[in-house]
Amino acid sequence: MVSRMFRLVTEVDKARRDLLRTRLRETNTAASPVLRSLRGTPHEREFPLHVWAVDGEGGLAGGLVGHTWATWLHVTYLWVDDRHRGTGLGTRLLTAAERTAREERGCAAARVETWDFQAPGFYTGRGYEVVCVIPDYPPGITEYTLVKRLG
Repeated sequence: MVSRMFRLVTEVDKARRDLLRTRLRETNTAASPVLRSLRGTPHEREFPLHVWAVDGEGGLAGGLVGHTWATWLHVTYLWVDDRHRGTGLGTRLLTAAERTAREERGCAAARVETWDFQAPGFYTGRGYEVVCVIPDYPPGITEYTLVKRLG
């Protein structure tokens, strides 16, 4: 009989994290024909996608940080300096990322998470649809997940 005794450890452990990530990927790939079909293709791995807006003095006016994976663009951060808000810079950053994802990386869709006080209206105004709403995440704030078909 196999013992079912375990010791649970709560600590940050990068080696275990990497091992867990590898084992989860292997398990998921074995269980999903869709994930198996990604093996060996350019869509198998996450690739960073960054777009920067630099002002006349070389300072950061805004930027978008994300990645592409499995024909999706995931927007992680989009920020525009207060001095440049309302100028269309956010739209230009997002459009550039979407264009790169679609034309250079073969992405068919994009996703983003944002909080109620940030920019859900900005994204819906650019064709994104709300697919998930999580109230009180964190407490007192609502998080939205939005998606958009590209092309």
